[in-house]
Amino acid sequence: MSENETAKTTAETTEQRKRLGKIVSVAIPVAALITGLLAVTITTRYPRTDDAEVFANFIGIVPQVDGPITHLAAQDNQFVKQGGLLFEIDCRPYQYALERARSEQSTLEGQIVDETRTIASEKSAVGAARASTDSAAASVDHAAAAVKQAEANVPKANAALASAQAELQYATSDLHRLEPLLAKQFVTVDQVDQARTKVKARQDSVDEARAQATQAEAQVVSARAEYEQAKAEARQSREKLAQSQHSVLTLEPYTAQREGKAAAISTAEYNLNNCRVYAPFDALVTNLTISQGAYARTGQQVFTLIDTRVWWVVANFRETQLKHIKPGMRADVYVLSRPNVRYHGVVDSIGHGVQPDSTQVGSLSTSLPDVQRSLNWVHLATRFPVRVRILATETEPFRLSESAVVVIRPGDSSGTQ
Repeated sequence: MSENETAKTTAETTEQRKRLGKIVSVAIPVAALITGLLAVTITTRYPRTDDAEVFANFIGIVPQVDGPITHLAAQDNQFVKQGGLLFEIDCRPYQYALERARSEQSTLEGQIVDETRTIASEKSAVGAARASTDSAAASVDHAAAAVKQAEANVPKANAALASAQAELQYATSDLHRLEPLLAKQFVTVDQVDQARTKVKARQDSVDEARAQATQAEAQVVSARAEYEQAKAEARQSREKLAQSQHSVLTLEPYTAQREGKAAAISTAEYNLNNCRVYAPFDALVTNLTISQGAYARTGQQVFTLIDTRVWWVVANFRETQLKHIKPGMRADVYVLSRPNVRYHGVVDSIGHGVQPDSTQVGSLSTSLPDVQRSLNWVHLATRFPVRVRILATETEPFRLSESAVVVIRPGDSSGTQ
């Protein structure tokens, strides 16, 4: 090959390299731009974050009664079914308390029966006293009637006495008229004897009428005395009736105790039932640091139960991504312990607030805001928690607070809420 041809080939090669360099210099920015646009599009359309943790509800198991633990059925990190026995507390003191409460209730019911019988007897006494009062009142009425009758007899007796006295006076005057005529023989001896006999009869009638008048007045006095006595007896009967009525007992002091005794039994039964603690739901036992024989105290946590029925992922998304996330959207969840397993989820809710950054707004107090005198040249977007419910079975081996990655899938939303 001649030198001209070699030079020509070299020039062509150099020209090709220049064109290739220009193409590459243009293609690289274009590819970078396209890659950036695709990344932005994908990130915008499919928001994702690796700032996420698996979360579940958990509760602390706290005994309702005091006492030593006689049987510990649960073990640390054990799965327990709902209703499964966790531990037992010595129930003997609470069994004794229940028996004592039932005994006190039985004693109260016996007292109520005895008082019922006593009250029945006292009510019978009240009935007898009331009958005696009624009889005394009738006696008063009868005595009052007798007084009126006796007072009515007095005028009759006085009238009869006056009539007898008038007849005696007439007979005496007639005798005094006939006796002078006997000496002159104008009348016979028989006529004078008859007049004398008539005077004697009239005198006897006067004496009898006077006795009857005196007797009538005495009857009035006697009837009035009987009336006063009847009134006194009636007054005494009423006082006895009032006394018997006031002496009647009531069951209210005893029946009012029934609710208290029943409440004491219910409380004792409640405490006795709480000596056995059961799992309120399917859960995992964790943080169990006690053993059989430990003394359990009311209100002090023994261990923790993690609710395995529902698992969530709490994913922190930037505030610029929240407008692309709606409740009900589907999501893909990956946990770092099983990165090749994709779990389906659904967005349950989106957080509406987080703790303010003290370096941005200062610490808020009751006086004035404490604004820090510093300037941050780089402003990071705030992250808000998004709760994603994992659609998985209870048997999945999730762990509370394990790391996860969440990718939101737009499109058709899940109807499961």
